Amino acid sequence: MGLLTQILTLPLAPVRGAGWVVNRLLEAAEEEAYDTTPVERQLAELERELLAGHIDEGEFDRREDELLDRLEDLRRARAGAVPPPGPQ
Repeated sequence: MGLLTQILTLPLAPVRGAGWVVNRLLEAAEEEAYDTTPVERQLAELERELLAGHIDEGEFDRREDELLDRLEDLRRARAGAVPPPGPQ
């Protein structure tokens, strides 16, 4: 970028800065929306509950299926195949 162009576009610097901030916020929100860590933690906790005898096999299977479906949805959304799932 030439010196003349930089001088002429200097008044637009705040707009470019705001655009950069918006892009960083969008990236952070997308990363959080597609994060599989909370679902993986819930799966581990569910297994601990089963092993401790707090839930039976039927309850475990039902809740595990729900969590695995959510995990698959998140992974597909991260790959760009579908929009991220809504909160559940």
